Amino acid sequence: MSHVPNVFSPEGTPLIDRTVGELVAERPGRSRVFQGLGMDFCCQGNKTLAQACEKKGLKPEFVAQLLEEEGKQKASEGSNPASLPPAELCNYIVSTHHQFLRDELPRLFAMSQRVAHVHGGHTPSLVEVFEVFMGLAKELEDHMGKEEKVLFPAVAKLAAGEGAGLDSLDGPIECMLHEHDDAGAALAKLRELTNGFTPPPEACNTYRALFAGLADLEEDMHKHIHLENSVLFPQALQMAG
Repeated sequence: MSHVPNVFSPEGTPLIDRTVGELVAERPGRSRVFQGLGMDFCCQGNKTLAQACEKKGLKPEFVAQLLEEEGKQKASEGSNPASLPPAELCNYIVSTHHQFLRDELPRLFAMSQRVAHVHGGHTPSLVEVFEVFMGLAKELEDHMGKEEKVLFPAVAKLAAGEGAGLDSLDGPIECMLHEHDDAGAALAKLRELTNGFTPPPEACNTYRALFAGLADLEEDMHKHIHLENSVLFPQALQMAG
């Protein structure tokens, strides 16, 4: 697969007159916007935003607004979730961190598969990235199911004073802690294989977006695991007596 090198527009060029490729190269997180709209930001990256929108029948101003909002989302910080009561913290973890994984894992799977297929022949580590990611994604999907179907409902019952007759939470929480350790090891392996999620200078935009997405995954998982290991699980064990 051939890739057209990104050519960066002069400073001050309106967003809609800049190419899709340079917009993603400048901030790889923008790839989420283009992927969500079904717009090719890699092989068709030499098209301006206006041209790419015309091809998809979208209004450039609408897409430009989404791109600007994407940049603001990460910059905004909400209140500290660690201060939430246990049942509310469970809901927060599901709506924030579990939803992040459900949105990101399929996207990262598709990109890691593509990058491994296209570039893995001359960079074998990318094939290993795909394999490690596949294992991590499967573990996380199973892990979320256990939390949402078993552990979090039990925590909600304890918080509501309805814990009589509940089995001990020691076993389920010990299982979750062990799985967190496994996830942490997989994330560390991905960081090692990607040189700290740093793509080479010649990397195409899908390659760059994959590494940026894996870095975001690591960041979110660290926050996610911290809230459970250091806040929610000790509270749950204390309530269970």
